[in-house]
Amino acid sequence: MFVRQLHYLVALAEHKHFAHAAESCWVSQPALSAGIRQLERELGITIILRDRRFQGFTPEGERVLVWAKQTIASLEGLRQEAALAQSIAGGHLAIGTVPSALRAVSMLAGEYRRAIPKLTLEVFSLSTRDILHRVKSKELHLGLAYADGCDESTFENMVLYSERFVLLSSDHAGLPTKSSYSWAEAARMPLCLFNHEMQNRKIVDSAFQLAGVTPNVVVETNTLSVLYEEVRNGEVCSIAPVSALPEYFLASGISIRPIEPQQFSEMSLLRLRQETPPAVVCAAWDLTPKLDLQRKLDSVLAAATPRPD
Repeated sequence: MFVRQLHYLVALAEHKHFAHAAESCWVSQPALSAGIRQLERELGITIILRDRRFQGFTPEGERVLVWAKQTIASLEGLRQEAALAQSIAGGHLAIGTVPSALRAVSMLAGEYRRAIPKLTLEVFSLSTRDILHRVKSKELHLGLAYADGCDESTFENMVLYSERFVLLSSDHAGLPTKSSYSWAEAARMPLCLFNHEMQNRKIVDSAFQLAGVTPNVVVETNTLSVLYEEVRNGEVCSIAPVSALPEYFLASGISIRPIEPQQFSEMSLLRLRQETPPAVVCAAWDLTPKLDLQRKLDSVLAAATPRPD
């Protein structure tokens, strides 16, 4: 069986005429007919209803036609991937991310490098304001940030996921093993939170306000590593989105529990709106929707949340 035989079938279905189908495939009519007959012999079925003219497909032929179209589409996808690997075998991306998206940007970076093997990356932890400024000035190619109020005439915006906020605590902090906590319960605990410069902190403060409570904040930081050490020591808890938590958080005695009701805040991938973006930026941008970060982050939360006693 040859791919060209499948093309013959698809062309015949489109033109419903042997001569026209052969012309579209750049072969003679006898060659097209012979190719289809050979395919019928190989499969052991009759595909085409014949007289002097094309009469249609047999029921078996209709099913073969479906497979032919799917196979050709898959091969075309393979050719496009090969062309991408050949034309964009490498390149460089500078990405800015808010601290609450560090896990998400790590997931993206890994997928980008698998798709573009010789790609090099720079990743910067910045505020949303700095990310927008640097993308606009072309210091960054892409940004992961909160896109609320983003100027659509300047930036392209692709929503990636909604943040899921969790309570972080050391396993030896002695907290009850519950499936979730309320904002009121979290407010009574000694907390280490990101400082007020971070958009993430504004979202958390808003959630406490909606719950009608004032949190007991004893440590503030703009650094994830400080937050991690404070929680690991067992003297404070913290609140952060799952998208901020690297693997070592979940592999070193720190538990995460959802906080209800959830405060959903959308995280977006941003790029500068321009007539001809760099090829490597386009490749990364086009790949991103296929990665389904929401599902991956939700699965992290599901796997790490302890079951109630």
